[in-house]
Amino acid sequence: MVYARIITIAMSEKKFYVPLVIVVLLFAVFAPIVFMGYLSLNRAEAEFAGEDFAVAAGSYEHAARLLPWRDDLWEKAGIAFAKSGDQNKAIDFLERAPRLSAEGWMWLGYSHYAVGDFPSSVQAFEESLQLAPQPFTYEVLAHIYRSQKNWMAERDVLQDQLRQDMGDVHTRYRLGVLLTVLEPEQALTHLMLASSLDPEFDPAVQTLRSALNLSATQPDASQQMVTIGRALGLVQEWDLSVVAFEKAIFLDGENAEAWAWLGEAKQQIGESGLVELDKAVRLDHTSVVVRGLRALHWGRQEKYSQMLSEYLLAAGYEPDNPAWQAGIAEAYVKRGDLVAALATYQRATELAPNESTYWSLLAIFCAQNNVHLEDIGLPAAQKAVDISPNDPSALDALGWSYLASGRYASAEQILLDAVKRFPDQLSAQIHLAMTYLSQGNRSAAFELLKSVQGKDPNGVYGEMAGHLLKQYFP
Repeated sequence: MVYARIITIAMSEKKFYVPLVIVVLLFAVFAPIVFMGYLSLNRAEAEFAGEDFAVAAGSYEHAARLLPWRDDLWEKAGIAFAKSGDQNKAIDFLERAPRLSAEGWMWLGYSHYAVGDFPSSVQAFEESLQLAPQPFTYEVLAHIYRSQKNWMAERDVLQDQLRQDMGDVHTRYRLGVLLTVLEPEQALTHLMLASSLDPEFDPAVQTLRSALNLSATQPDASQQMVTIGRALGLVQEWDLSVVAFEKAIFLDGENAEAWAWLGEAKQQIGESGLVELDKAVRLDHTSVVVRGLRALHWGRQEKYSQMLSEYLLAAGYEPDNPAWQAGIAEAYVKRGDLVAALATYQRATELAPNESTYWSLLAIFCAQNNVHLEDIGLPAAQKAVDISPNDPSALDALGWSYLASGRYASAEQILLDAVKRFPDQLSAQIHLAMTYLSQGNRSAAFELLKSVQGKDPNGVYGEMAGHLLKQYFP
């Protein structure tokens, strides 16, 4: 009624008041729209603060449509959609915004990454870094480059992150690992600093450090890369070891060991590797490294006759190397020839009587197959511990031998000691759980098996734990 009265008065006056009529009409039409827009905006802010992102996104969208001069609301809606997990809508709304903040670009990059559009993701993250560098942005961008195996780009991002003083010890370690193959002379500085900041990295750093020092003394550039590639494999950086072995081949295409190791590395990342292994044997059929790596390949393919042949050839070239005897014995076990396997494991201990590794392998063979436990297996396990009392594998072999022979109290004592001193020795935890089951201590066995399953969900020990849990705790 107020609007109607004002309009009536205005119309009764002179033309001077016509613009006032228009203003009043516009106010009458748009004031409720503006009011509803800000109401939606206030509601969106509250919902966003309460982490109800999906609802907040809808409220921001409604506000953006009612308040067209607030072009920042499209970005807010997009960020809310991104946080709610609706990446496609996040991309739609963020790309509607006429301009984005660093946070908006970051969430646009994350959303593109989530739907698999890596080029758009990289572009958005780089825009975000230009406006306001953030550790998360560096980390995700480095991860994208890593997934694309764009090692040079990943290196550059990590270096930029550290220059901004936004990297942690993991960033430092990863850069050191990358430089091991890209710029070996620069790698040790970062690796050693990472090790000093976090002892968790020390074993891997020491492995890489030894390889870098050794490679620096080797006159052959191709062999230097082989040494580095092998070390990268030891620390489970097989993608980078492929790069190292490919560099070795580029430097010397006739390097049979480089070809063989490239085949091994490709198998480790899920490729065949057989082409490279065949090339290696054509280049040097007498190389024990080539034969040994080919044996591993045939073993993974469950072609145990070929596996045995390769190990026999390697042993023919190096008859005094106990490692080949252990490989032969393993192939015999796979073929079901336990008599030949036992004799060959014993041969390995004869060649290396002061190395606990081969005594442990002999003991494990006896325990696993329940053969000659009393006269061969237990004495071998005790011999291994006598030689290396602080070797977790030797302690595990002794505990398993006691378990297999029915000496549960002794098995528990040895395995408990091994688990406490070496918490990463998951095989000892499996055997301790089996000991508990044999003693009727189901609750202790259950807890231990669940722990192993959690520590190694996709590995062989996690699988063993899962099998035992299904068997004993259906």
